[in-house]
Amino acid sequence: MPVNAPLNRKLRMGLIGGGQGSFIGRVHATAALLDNRAELVAGALSSDPVKAKASAPDYDIPADRAYTSVPEMIDAELKLPADQRVDFVSVATPNHTHFPIAAAFAKAGFNVFCDKPLTFDLAQAEQLAEIVRDSGVVFAVTHNYTGYPLVRQAREMVMNGELGEINAIRAFYIQGWLRTRLEAENQKQAAWRTDPSKSGIAGCFGDIGTHAYNLGRFITGLIPEDISAHLKIFEPGRALDDYGTAIIRFGNGALGTVTASQISHGRENDLWIEVDGTKGSLEWHQEEPNKLLVRMNGKPHQIYTRNGGPYLGALAGVSTRLPSGHPEAFFEAFANIYAAAYDDIVKRANGQSFDREKSLYPSIGDGVDGMNFITQCVASSQQNGAWLKLKHDLCRS
Repeated sequence: MPVNAPLNRKLRMGLIGGGQGSFIGRVHATAALLDNRAELVAGALSSDPVKAKASAPDYDIPADRAYTSVPEMIDAELKLPADQRVDFVSVATPNHTHFPIAAAFAKAGFNVFCDKPLTFDLAQAEQLAEIVRDSGVVFAVTHNYTGYPLVRQAREMVMNGELGEINAIRAFYIQGWLRTRLEAENQKQAAWRTDPSKSGIAGCFGDIGTHAYNLGRFITGLIPEDISAHLKIFEPGRALDDYGTAIIRFGNGALGTVTASQISHGRENDLWIEVDGTKGSLEWHQEEPNKLLVRMNGKPHQIYTRNGGPYLGALAGVSTRLPSGHPEAFFEAFANIYAAAYDDIVKRANGQSFDREKSLYPSIGDGVDGMNFITQCVASSQQNGAWLKLKHDLCRS
């Protein structure tokens, strides 16, 4: 079958950020190209012009398309014939730059993949959502953990009613890498994540708490009503939270909790979630992503494996690349976000409509929902855990 039929060609990718020393830029490039549906042809890899040019060979980006700024890239790409310019860009830069970069490309008609959290603050997120709607571009937010096959299996089981009415969601994201003030040692990743001028109003909860929150929203589809949160700085001298917990009341009466930490000794990337329903419960761990634990009273516990056979739903099946016993993990899940959005990019390029409200990949609405979550968590914590409303119009089921 031709690549990206009926276009019958690879999609052309531009990378923003990802210069030498970047982690997530390389992840984007690897995931985007994993299924041979795209090629990386251009980029503005750093805000430092010298570094931007020097980083291009690391990605095999030709020198004439290694740009030194976003305006330069947009201007140059628009001057190229339509069959040569990039189809989409991936924004892999610190939080405070997401809005101006994503907005500029969307206004110019380019499809966008953007890291989370979506923007620096909620006002920017809502403005960006309007720009995306007006421009008609495909916009994906890389909440990459929703790409794991067994996370999608969990979603399908909930939607099919196999767990019954959902009563409770417990989501956790626990790390330990910021137990000491690495930002004081000019460690690049720590420095911008703990700087309010670059990270925004939240630290740990903005960085990883949003992933835990989004995972619960994706699996259950429940609409959050109110939130009460306590965020705390445990490492003396740090400017933003490094630990926090939130309680969520959902529209159907369910309760949810989100706990996030970056100061727990020995914890690496421990994202996990538990969902309780009236018929059964499930549990999934990102550090062991190829297993899903399903429990029902009076029955033996069941362990679903990623490619375990006919008991898995169609959604898990199409999200799986390798045969049984061959683990799939972070890169493949990230690539699943790209693959789902590519389908809509192809539709748009072919003049067809697409429904961003029902997309499998996290879209602009999910990004705004995440910023609403962050904003209200910070506000609640500042009011000693006061219950605050979450905006319904920013959520999708």
